[in-house]
Amino acid sequence: MRDLEVIRQIEAVMGEEDELYQRAADGHGLDERERQRLRALQAHLDQCWDLLRQRRARREFGGDPEQARVRPVDVVEHYSG
Repeated sequence: MRDLEVIRQIEAVMGEEDELYQRAADGHGLDERERQRLRALQAHLDQCWDLLRQRRARREFGGDPEQARVRPVDVVEHYSG
């Protein structure tokens, strides 16, 4: 997956996330299915950003960005550095 593809995926996920946040802000609230979807979107977004950072770091240090891989949610959500 190329950087532009990752960026497009980030934009799409953020768009859906924004729609859910807007729904909640408009006073409609979110039902359980929507709350679960929001959590899934947030986790997927963490993975996308992590993948993009990996690709950029590999490129910066002479590595192959195509070797970057999507890491499990439990890794990227607790990543501190």
